[in-house]
Amino acid sequence: MKLVIMTKSTFFVEENIILSALFDEGMTNLHLFKPGAAQLYTERLLTLLPEEHYKKITLHDQYYLKDEYGLAGIHIDNPMEDIPNGYKGNVSRTCCDLSSLKMMKKKSKYVFLKNIHDCIEFKKEKQTFNNMQLMEASRSGLIDKHVYALGGMSIDNIKAAKDLGFGGVVICGDLWCRFNIHNQMDFKDLISHFKKLRYAAD
Repeated sequence: MKLVIMTKSTFFVEENIILSALFDEGMTNLHLFKPGAAQLYTERLLTLLPEEHYKKITLHDQYYLKDEYGLAGIHIDNPMEDIPNGYKGNVSRTCCDLSSLKMMKKKSKYVFLKNIHDCIEFKKEKQTFNNMQLMEASRSGLIDKHVYALGGMSIDNIKAAKDLGFGGVVICGDLWCRFNIHNQMDFKDLISHFKKLRYAAD
């Protein structure tokens, strides 16, 4: 199954160094998620990353930077938001309920099904589905290789997501909690955990 890494929602000093190291370790799909960030900071992070990895980065905002930097595509978090006028390229989306999942899949390269578990980074975002609902969605073909599990995904529940038929998992808090952005310089634990995530997702 596919392994998607989502950035921490805030910028931090060592971020470009860690992201570059993750690319070197085989990260193939990075979602740049910085809600409310100024363009200046987003561009600064991009310019600090090796250009050969731009094609592995998907934007959650400031979509116009996609063509400017030759990025992989854009991701639309708001289910009500339309694709930008004139946009051509890969589009992925976030879906919050099973009733709209089928329609979302038709308009997207892949879809994040949100709140599979309680979110690690955003504590107010809680689990939306029970296991029976997910099993039924899997049996009916709603959950397939184009649907990725988002929300509280960790090394401990990747296998369960795989068994349900998800095509990928989106990892955020389970990775970034391995590094303290305020007082830590050594990110060996984070890289080691990424390797375990890759192995679990294969």
